[in-house]
Amino acid sequence: MFTPLVCGAVVFPGLFYTFRKVLRSTFTRWSDADVVSVSERLVSAIHASLATAAGVTVVASCRDVMTDRAKGQVGAHSGHSLQTVRAFLFKDWMLILHHLALLLIFVPITLFFRRGLGDFFIGCLFTTEFSTPFISIGKILIQLGLDHTRLHRINGIIVLLSFFTCRIMIFPFMYWMYSRQFGIPLHRVAFHLPLQCNVGNLVILAPQIYWFILLVKKANRLYLRQRGGKGDGNKDRPKTD
Repeated sequence: MFTPLVCGAVVFPGLFYTFRKVLRSTFTRWSDADVVSVSERLVSAIHASLATAAGVTVVASCRDVMTDRAKGQVGAHSGHSLQTVRAFLFKDWMLILHHLALLLIFVPITLFFRRGLGDFFIGCLFTTEFSTPFISIGKILIQLGLDHTRLHRINGIIVLLSFFTCRIMIFPFMYWMYSRQFGIPLHRVAFHLPLQCNVGNLVILAPQIYWFILLVKKANRLYLRQRGGKGDGNKDRPKTD
């Protein structure tokens, strides 16, 4: 169980370091903050793609949602001030809390306390990362000054659809699959599950709904701004060579 943790602790920081070096030498006009931001988003996209691939593999391999196993198938920057870190913590506290919960609660349960049960549901939760690469692509396009292009609009539509499908509807899907497995009416499934399972799902689902609402509002603002012919120019965006 510790091998994946060690590999992840080596591979992803290594990718981040490599991207920083490559981007700094390729886009010499970018600031250090721009290089770090794009590097982080590229690593996030790769991590999410691997998680999604693993999740789909596990889900497709499990017929019994409870007992089937899928064995064998599956940085701080020196230029940032303390004030910048505090601003980030204050602004994105929910995002930080969400990932801390995943690290401190979800990961230990996944690796050590499941007693070999529920690979199917873990696979489903992995697929929630499917939208992350598209979110990262959208942010990179904005940094490159391409937020008024058709590519950015198409990517935005994919973000909304994939986020809604894989981060929100995945929870009703898991309960539906459980109801099929045990012949229970869908509306009764929650009463057949341990309380901690329902609470855990709710804790993960609630911020997804909140972020989806923010995405919809942002997409609506972008649509209205472009329809009205108003743009914010290329202010504070990195310049490409």
